[in-house]
Amino acid sequence: MLYVKNLHKSYQSGSKSYPVLKGINFSVAKQEFVAVMGPSGSGKSTLLNCISCYIPFEQGTITLGGQELKGLDENALAKVRNEKLGFVFQDFMLLDGLSVRENILVPRIIQGKVDQDAEKLADKLLSLFGIDHIAGKYPADVSGGERQRTAVARSLINRPLLILADEPTGNLDSKSSRAVIESFENARAKLGASIFMVTHDSYAASFCDRVILLKDGVVYDTLEAGHGRGEERQAAFQDRLLGAIREMSSASPGDNPSGSRNYDNNTESNAPAHIDPGSRNYNGGTENKAPAHIGAGTETPGSAERRDTK
Repeated sequence: MLYVKNLHKSYQSGSKSYPVLKGINFSVAKQEFVAVMGPSGSGKSTLLNCISCYIPFEQGTITLGGQELKGLDENALAKVRNEKLGFVFQDFMLLDGLSVRENILVPRIIQGKVDQDAEKLADKLLSLFGIDHIAGKYPADVSGGERQRTAVARSLINRPLLILADEPTGNLDSKSSRAVIESFENARAKLGASIFMVTHDSYAASFCDRVILLKDGVVYDTLEAGHGRGEERQAAFQDRLLGAIREMSSASPGDNPSGSRNYDNNTESNAPAHIDPGSRNYNGGTENKAPAHIGAGTETPGSAERRDTK
């Protein structure tokens, strides 16, 4: 469904070029929940911005739902962002002057298609995410977790092919973080959603099917969740993630213990690469079209601890 092949991205500052993404290959299947983790500067946000069509890239291809994104004009890119992609940001990006329900409908308002179908879907999302009791309230009057669940609902109102989530739990406590992750799980199970999430939070990542670890613009390792169920499976996967993150933090530049899997054709590649630095200051400010993707979360790879979810 999403295919990223041989993706390269650099930023220019004066006469110097700074490579950020170095030949990335991966895919996200329908109804798959994939996370990307890595230290600041690894390429996470740049990757997200390339997939979002907000910044250009020098080499490679990004294909979404059979449509190659490189080379599309601004009108076509805007249509992709509005209709095929849903966005969830760390700081919610809700409109203060609109109610929770109206915020969910914003993408349809932009399209001029607030029809009966949109109204019914908005009500379904409010109920699915447990926020129907605050439908008429304004963002300032609800909790951070409720605002983020509103943002998740908004990302689904156009039935996108893929949700792009940038540090969606970065501003939340453990209880609210769990509620947001449950929203993603419900969206996948009941609406067929696919999610690609950038995070520093090993707890949030432990609910994913697959986690890609980035370091210095390449894929250091890829971990897949085990087959178990419930809290035992999640806890075991988080332990594996924390171990891999500690190993990555102490590894020398260029080290890659297991190579990367090429999920486009199920072959193995020893020259992986997924993801981005995580800052909106693009090496001298030469890129100004980046969206409001927010950077680092509250948990750093070197000191990650399992959260208390009670």
